[in-house]
Amino acid sequence: MYIFPKDLYTDIRIEKVSLTNISLENFELKQNKTRTDQGAMIRIFDGKRWYYSATTDLDNLQMEINRLARLAVPNPDINQHAIVQRLEINKERCLKYTDNNIADIENRLKLDVLNSYIPIVKQFPQIKMSRMYYLDKHTVKHIISSLGTDVTYDSQNCCLAVRYMLQENNTPYQGSEDIYALTFAELSGQEDKILKSLQKDLTYCQQAVPVIPGTYTCVFSPQTTGVFAHESFGHKSEADFMVGDEIMKREWAIGKRVGAEMLNIIDTGSIEGAGYVPFDDEGCRAKTNYLIKDGVLTGRLHSSVTAAFLEEAPTGNARALNFEYEPLVRMTTTYIDKGFQTKEELFAGIKEGIYIDNLNHGSGMTTFTIAPRRAYMIRDGKLAEPVRISVITGNVMNTLYEIDGISDQVELFSFALGGCGKMEQYPLPVAFGGPYIRVKGIQVL
Repeated sequence: MYIFPKDLYTDIRIEKVSLTNISLENFELKQNKTRTDQGAMIRIFDGKRWYYSATTDLDNLQMEINRLARLAVPNPDINQHAIVQRLEINKERCLKYTDNNIADIENRLKLDVLNSYIPIVKQFPQIKMSRMYYLDKHTVKHIISSLGTDVTYDSQNCCLAVRYMLQENNTPYQGSEDIYALTFAELSGQEDKILKSLQKDLTYCQQAVPVIPGTYTCVFSPQTTGVFAHESFGHKSEADFMVGDEIMKREWAIGKRVGAEMLNIIDTGSIEGAGYVPFDDEGCRAKTNYLIKDGVLTGRLHSSVTAAFLEEAPTGNARALNFEYEPLVRMTTTYIDKGFQTKEELFAGIKEGIYIDNLNHGSGMTTFTIAPRRAYMIRDGKLAEPVRISVITGNVMNTLYEIDGISDQVELFSFALGGCGKMEQYPLPVAFGGPYIRVKGIQVL
């Protein structure tokens, strides 16, 4: 299809993205947009430098390849370069959504499904402001390279998101609920999910009391576990943080114990959802990457560049926000793996502690911080009164050792809105999750 320049490495990533974005504010239509974007990212490598070009002129990609090639210095040994040798040669078509492409659904049906949830929200006079969103996205990527890679795959998602401000007992409360799906039909008939979330939030507003600050044993819900894994350890595992940093390379040596023996943290692009990347943006196949196995550091996330610098193997984690950007090392679906206890057994061992049900946001590298949305006291192994908490916090590496209970089922989540940010590339879709985990020594404020 294309003539690749001699003595240079070249790859092309062609993308077609179809999007719909509908929003209501206080039940009035504020936005209804549908669009399709197409473009390509061309990369050329001569062994010393990368040359990039993003273009929407798909009819003249060969001209752009030739223009970039004139900037580079031919290198007869380019295929023996450590970076190029780590790039995989894959040939595959993986089109999962041809028969149920979300882009083929009429816009009026998308608006109808969003409007169908309005009566649920209107049941609550305590809601002083609401925003409701319908979003969908279907992406087709075609990645080809001078080595022989030729892969095509698609991904899609659709979702409904409800955001609201409750006012009860003179206390404002921001609540939310998402319905995330892979096909349009899955968005209908989930009124109970929205209703239960609203009822739970209202009860929390009516009954929550300020927490007594201190150090507690906490149980994290699967959603909280996932954000903890993503923010506190997932970003540490992105290997571009280690390139050129000898101190960090020594501190994060493979084989070092970094947490409790029961702890396993995994990242993989093979699970359908927001983190689904069967091939990364260099054409490398998704792997199941154990970042921590049985409490020991066993892996990290790589692009071909970071894999070469650290003399390791690529992991399928070179990802770009879209065709306008070069790939960076990014997470896909990151989660803590299941353990052997039931949820009830985790709670039973706690005389006085705190359950973190869900959260507003989290962050962390050396120190992690999570701002809970709903939290409850645990007394004698049972859920007790709801409590208002500003943040929970702790040292990441100490906390990994303080995990002393992990439940036996994993739940994975994909947020309808937002995503992961790194450098200027935000929001990149990712998924996260895990089981319920019990953690000692958490600072609660």
